[in-house]
Amino acid sequence: MTTKYKSKAVEIDGYVFQSKIEANYYEHLKWLLEHKEIKSFSLQPRYLLLDKFRKNGKTYRKMEYIADFEVHHLDGSIEVVDVKGVETEAFKIKRKLFEHKYPYKLSLVTYVKKYGGWIELDELKKRRKETKKQNK
Repeated sequence: MTTKYKSKAVEIDGYVFQSKIEANYYEHLKWLLEHKEIKSFSLQPRYLLLDKFRKNGKTYRKMEYIADFEVHHLDGSIEVVDVKGVETEAFKIKRKLFEHKYPYKLSLVTYVKKYGGWIELDELKKRRKETKKQNK
């Protein structure tokens, strides 16, 4: 089974993940939980971004953001995590709405061995830009 971004769905522990990288992050979270580095985590948490509404006789459906993971850290903070290779245009819009409405940290992460493993996409962009600048 492939997804709209041509990644293959992966099943682990009865959960179906949209990509191998998302499944790997799940395994990473399980390791962190087992080693008591996080308090807990959940899969596919939903966040309401916009309530349904009516305008000019037309009903507009509610808009939700479904993240990949919600991580509860030992210090009590909550981090919402999406595992992606790139930041899509749809995600950029949902990110703005999420950031406006919720106090949680929203992280977009990927795995890059060269930079030590799991890294936020914003940090990855910054590092790649620095590397490119140094190579000139």
